Amino acid sequence: MKILFRHLNKFIMVLVLLSIGTFTTTAYASHSWGDYHWARTANPFTLKLGDNVTSAWDAYLNTTSNDWSLSSALDTTIIAGQTNSKNCRAVKGKVQICNNTYGKNGWLGVAQIWVNGNHIVQGTVKVNDTYFKTPTYNTSAWKNLVMCQEVGHTLGLDHQDEIFDNPNLGTCMDYTSNPSTNQHPNTHDYDQLEIIYQHLDSFTTLLSKIGKTSPASVDDNINASDPSEWGRVVRKSKNGHNSLHERDLGKGNKVFTFVTWVN
Repeated sequence: MKILFRHLNKFIMVLVLLSIGTFTTTAYASHSWGDYHWARTANPFTLKLGDNVTSAWDAYLNTTSNDWSLSSALDTTIIAGQTNSKNCRAVKGKVQICNNTYGKNGWLGVAQIWVNGNHIVQGTVKVNDTYFKTPTYNTSAWKNLVMCQEVGHTLGLDHQDEIFDNPNLGTCMDYTSNPSTNQHPNTHDYDQLEIIYQHLDSFTTLLSKIGKTSPASVDDNINASDPSEWGRVVRKSKNGHNSLHERDLGKGNKVFTFVTWVN
């Protein structure tokens, strides 16, 4: 029944996209970030999202989890949080979701993904209430967009478009100055996830303890609030902000930081 529901949703979304011409020439043909993915031995797999957010964010986390679970490749499920929201330390095999007043540092949201080789082993998402408590960003549209986008990065997705003034693509993986129609994934996001996860691995990185046949564990945690700890700049957005950082931890371990900045 769930599979039928997913395909029906995707069919409806395709019809909507065709009818309103959502896709423009600015959409990325492929918007995965490299070959990074969660190792798993079967599809669909389940990724656990640790709920470290306050009640003000629960509805948006629920929406994001439900949205990404429409993918035929994966499900997300919300579990009790396992970290302090201020530090938001990573936990192996899961993604910890946090909100707090992280300060006037310029960013709305940060997604950090630890990898070994090309396999994701853990992740965190932070949303910054310093800005989300202001009239500009204290809206359902902005909260849905940022939560959806940061979790999308932890699945292996990049942005579809990084030009703020381009027409909205109808996806949270699109940079925009007006989030009204960019609050959820679109068909292109689900199609990309199917491509990313079309092959299977001989082990899984979805466990709290790393087994003998899986990559080495990644214990290094960094301060997501401090850009000096994010490592080298991999990419800048069209408006000049550093949108992706990479920090090499050695022995094939790295941490990537995706940043959503205030306009």
